Amino acid sequence: MVPVLLPHALSADVGGLLGVPSLTPGTALLILASATLAGWVDAIVGGGGLIQLPAILLVPGLAPVHAIATNKASSAMGTAAAAAAYRRRVGFPSGVAPAAALAFVGSMAGAIVATRLPTEVFTTIIIVALAVVLLITVLKPSAFAADRERTLLPHRTAVLRGCAIGAVVGFYDGVMGPGTGSFLVLGFILLVGLDALRATAMTKAVNLATNVGALVLFAVAGAVQWRLGILMGCFNMLGGWLGARTATRFGAGFVRVVLIVVVVALLVKLVLQVLG
Repeated sequence: MVPVLLPHALSADVGGLLGVPSLTPGTALLILASATLAGWVDAIVGGGGLIQLPAILLVPGLAPVHAIATNKASSAMGTAAAAAAYRRRVGFPSGVAPAAALAFVGSMAGAIVATRLPTEVFTTIIIVALAVVLLITVLKPSAFAADRERTLLPHRTAVLRGCAIGAVVGFYDGVMGPGTGSFLVLGFILLVGLDALRATAMTKAVNLATNVGALVLFAVAGAVQWRLGILMGCFNMLGGWLGARTATRFGAGFVRVVLIVVVVALLVKLVLQVLG
């Protein structure tokens, strides 16, 4: 009887400890590994939710809204670690504070809209937007070159453009989220004129604001599985710290390659979702 009862006892212990009774040890390990990898990807170009959220959805009996909310808790912790690492190693551009503030407000507004509109309405728009990001990234490698000639914008113009990007992408992140980091990175490169690493650093600060904005609403609604989310967040933070070090070590070319891979993966996932 012991070999039969032991797995059930272990499963109950793991699930009970994390506040999700149906969570098995194998699924827990998969989720934590996914959280680490998601943090690494997020720290470089964003898109870690593509890895982490499907893993959380594997938990039997966990409602999708709880999975999304718990994913936000973990992502917020990982993004915070990545933002801190970029701040030390690269520094934040001027104008990051107002852009992050507007992203926070936009994300909360988007989360409110998400509770009232079917997400299918936005799927086609997202696919088109991601396709544009992919085309620009592939066809304009010079945008990621560290030594490319950049147009220096007046400080006020750069700040206003950064704020507009933060508000629009923040709203989108609150509504759905896939590709948020990719949109931010490319927007800060092409519209604000930042180099790839500084654009990625600013993306982490702004993306942290969008994650926290949506998380506040989910927390008020009681949708977050906090014990699971915090444990995942610790592993996501580890991945975020490693990702920030990887990006700053290997440079803008590496950021571009990872951006292409992540955007292609997002496009494939969304197209299959539409066709399915």
